[in-house]
Amino acid sequence: MFDFRKISFEDKEWITKCLAVSDFRGAEYCFANNMAWQRLNDTVITHHGDFYISCSFEDGQPYFTFPAGVKIDVEGKEKYIRLFDELKEYVSAHGKPLIVSSVTDDNLSWIKEYYGDKIICEYDRDSSDYIYNASDLIELKGKKYHGKRNHIKRFMDEPWEYRELTDKEIDSCIEFSAEFYNKNDNADDPSAVVEQYAIDLFLTNMDRLGLKGAVLYRNDKMTGFTVGEQINSDTFVVHIEKALADVQGAYPMLCSQFASHNAKGLSFINREEDLGIEGLRKSKLSYNPAFLLNKNVITFR
Repeated sequence: MFDFRKISFEDKEWITKCLAVSDFRGAEYCFANNMAWQRLNDTVITHHGDFYISCSFEDGQPYFTFPAGVKIDVEGKEKYIRLFDELKEYVSAHGKPLIVSSVTDDNLSWIKEYYGDKIICEYDRDSSDYIYNASDLIELKGKKYHGKRNHIKRFMDEPWEYRELTDKEIDSCIEFSAEFYNKNDNADDPSAVVEQYAIDLFLTNMDRLGLKGAVLYRNDKMTGFTVGEQINSDTFVVHIEKALADVQGAYPMLCSQFASHNAKGLSFINREEDLGIEGLRKSKLSYNPAFLLNKNVITFR
């Protein structure tokens, strides 16, 4: 019924086509992210009918990212319902319930209307993506960005340079990232280990994955780097952003410069989720998101 397997670079063309049809804004709807983070939860994928389906595991329980590949219209909803019936039968044969994650509020609405009390819904705040107006992060105008502008001014007190990330900087960025990992003593943190794998994959396959990157220097010393891409018709997503926290203004300077060079003409910038990490949540909120792209998990009874 379903032929699940590990994702590979050979899957990029058809997966990208499926993602383009759905035009979802969530950070999980991106081939590069799917390739880079597949080790975190032993993710496997399949192409089933019109759908791109991704399945991950937690303590032996499979859960499916809300599939992509069809438009959310009357016909599309009917296709989703038939697919959910198939998936429910598939996991039931293994003694498991069907769990679907990354269900946005819009999709949750029609799913709840159709299934009623046949599903259990749970809001997954830690996975909600932070969505910003692109113009806000480019211009940093107004009172709400006063602090960010002040930090950037301090950063500019010394000679600085913003460079597009090229092959010349890749090794330096990998070393920079490794220093972050070692400094935080993350050897026993599985997610931190997988993050290093993801960063290495991003940096060593920039062209292959269609990624954009940048490096920030101050006094000829690297103070940060970042990687992202356009994820759908109106949104740019930032996958990785690393900067020296003890260099005042490094983070907001990198954020604003990267937005200015890559997100002009787009409506939004997705800076991904906070994973429930208090410091990360505080940082993402400090950039004043236009809204959170809420994610929900549904379990079929």
